[in-house]
Amino acid sequence: MSATPKTSKALTRRSFLQTGMVTGFVLPSTVLGQPPNRARPKAGDWLVFDGGEKSGERITPALLELDQRPVAALAKEPETETLRDGSRLNRVMVTKLDLARLDNATGDLTADGVIAYSAVCTHTGCDVTNWDPDNLFMACPCHESKFDVYNNAKVVGGPAPRPLAALPLRLDGDAIVIADIFQGRVGFTQQF
Repeated sequence: MSATPKTSKALTRRSFLQTGMVTGFVLPSTVLGQPPNRARPKAGDWLVFDGGEKSGERITPALLELDQRPVAALAKEPETETLRDGSRLNRVMVTKLDLARLDNATGDLTADGVIAYSAVCTHTGCDVTNWDPDNLFMACPCHESKFDVYNNAKVVGGPAPRPLAALPLRLDGDAIVIADIFQGRVGFTQQF
């Protein structure tokens, strides 16, 4: 008998289990990723109303009134019709603005004057749901941060450290479609 052990390419129980563990942990995270409804809005997604009597309906400029309180909206993937409602960071507030009053940077983000900003305040992450109709500012009810919708959601009051992220839009026929990913960081940065 030989003193040197035989090397075998046969699958051992240990190598089988190791392969199974790697496949079990790596494959789902790389192939499957996150659930489709948690994915961030992306170019080509539809913009639909989130709540109210028009919930789920595609947004068109004709359905919005100039300089009115922003309405809640979500992205919807057109091929599978998956509503991207799995994360509150995907929620946006949409309003229609006067194109003649917009600065160039803000105007480039709109579709026929319709603009979408993140609904999550950059201060502590509250939902930005209030509206200052006299100044046309979106406002956070928690700590009273105010954001100028005509000036790229610039902070004009309160403790928010930065503007709301904007979601670039474009027209597809008469409906609003997302043109690109969020411009700016969505949500807040925890302060220690």
